[in-house]
Amino acid sequence: MRNAIKLTTTLLAAGGLALGLTACGSDSSSSTSAGSPAGSSDKALVVAASPTPHALILTYIKDHLAAKAGLKLEIKEVTDYVTPNTAVQDGSADANFFQHQPYLDDFNKQHGTDIVSVEPVHLEPLGVYSKKVKSLAELPSGATVAVPNDATNEGRALKLLADNNVITLKDGAGTTATVRDITGNPKHLKWKELEAAQLPRALADVDAAVINGNYALDSGLKPATDAIAVEKAEGNPYANILAVKKGKESDPRVKKLAELLHSPEVKKYIEDTFNGSVIPAF
Repeated sequence: MRNAIKLTTTLLAAGGLALGLTACGSDSSSSTSAGSPAGSSDKALVVAASPTPHALILTYIKDHLAAKAGLKLEIKEVTDYVTPNTAVQDGSADANFFQHQPYLDDFNKQHGTDIVSVEPVHLEPLGVYSKKVKSLAELPSGATVAVPNDATNEGRALKLLADNNVITLKDGAGTTATVRDITGNPKHLKWKELEAAQLPRALADVDAAVINGNYALDSGLKPATDAIAVEKAEGNPYANILAVKKGKESDPRVKKLAELLHSPEVKKYIEDTFNGSVIPAF
């Protein structure tokens, strides 16, 4: 994780779920210790998830599919990108659902964690939003653009701008690209690097912002209709995944949830509910 992520956020996250998570759709019958051993299918599976769309998808499963599948599901809503991985690593959550593989790879590298993907579920297209211009071509010289400051999402945001001919990046700049990798900036854009969750709130103070799909949806923005530029789904490596600590992939509760996340019912729910702002990756 890049040093730009505030130490206070990491310290709070390290404290576990008590400070970072809010129960969503749980009840006393499903509450239990998250650290249940693999094979304890009578225990509730505790999943840390971003509110939108992740917790909404899980709530649909809990309300409509889980009981028939014999799965007890407890959902914990998380609004940052550190706590859910910390929780899975320390055992205060069994699984999480909020991130893509490049972010997880970087998190494991930076924090020494051993969290693994179970399967990809959906793509939330990254979008550029603005309250001041209606296209990237209208950005004035010297405009300020806000981008996520975490390692993989900043590179992803810059690639989106490069794909739309706003900037150029040096050869070989990949998912961990930063503003220092910009080699061409004809509009002399200025950059504001912020935590991903802060970007929607900062939108009124900048000329444009590149916002992750889940935070856009949380703030009432619709990537499919409100973004002035949006990622393409084809060949996109940023599908959001169900993840667990290494060794828990064989937990029968995790396997049941993975099956439900790839069910026709969930695919239809995603398509009907999010209208192209969230795209099934299965």
